[in-house]
Amino acid sequence: LFLVPALILAMTGLGIPAVQTFIESFKNADSSKWVGFANYTRAFKDPDILLAFRNTMLWIIISPVVVTALGLGLATMLNKMKREALAKSLIFMPMAISFVGAGVIWKFVYDYQPNLTKPDLGLFSALAKSVGVNPPNWMLEAPLNTFLLIVVMVWIQTGFAMVVLSAAMKNVPEEVVEAAMLDGAGVFKTFIRVTIPMIRATIVVVLTTISIGTLKVFDIVRTMTGGNFQTNVIANEMYSQTFRQMNYGHGSALAVILL
Repeated sequence: LFLVPALILAMTGLGIPAVQTFIESFKNADSSKWVGFANYTRAFKDPDILLAFRNTMLWIIISPVVVTALGLGLATMLNKMKREALAKSLIFMPMAISFVGAGVIWKFVYDYQPNLTKPDLGLFSALAKSVGVNPPNWMLEAPLNTFLLIVVMVWIQTGFAMVVLSAAMKNVPEEVVEAAMLDGAGVFKTFIRVTIPMIRATIVVVLTTISIGTLKVFDIVRTMTGGNFQTNVIANEMYSQTFRQMNYGHGSALAVILL
């Protein structure tokens, strides 16, 4: 009985729309006629959508691994600092910024000024010129631009990974670590053989959480490139098909694939 209100809300907000989207994926652009698996077939044959699949896979492979590795490294270092709380707060701060806000910030970082007589607004371009390198137009250079977009996700999510992993590391019994060191294990070996196995469950949770967030990435790509210049991902293509090209059938098929 207590679950009924939650179930009603979940079905209204998630269940019914999901079923409706699944049905729409078997219809044509304006949902007036059944077309079977045509939308799915097109999704796996269209070169532009295959590029979006490839980019999404790059995001899923790189982002969770880099975020978790950085989070683990930072947690290890900062757990031994005197002003641990201040340092962690600064690194965690990007989590408070929306993906759209982060996209706008990093768009300025990657800004390109073709006129050499004018000052650079973009940090990357200014640094490149300061060491005598002529910078490229960062957001136009594929596949470099995709990796630069992934950097934004890493910047946002590293603080989350660090805080969660830091809490897990603090719960590792000191007796176990001391016993390993008495047995002759160095700091690095203790970390690899004792700490990591004991926080493995937390690492899996962090990897899974970041992977889910990365799979749905939309705001960063939409804000910074609009999916142009070979940076498109599935979520952005789904949005474009549904709300720009008004092809509800194809957009729904991409939504089901993403789901």
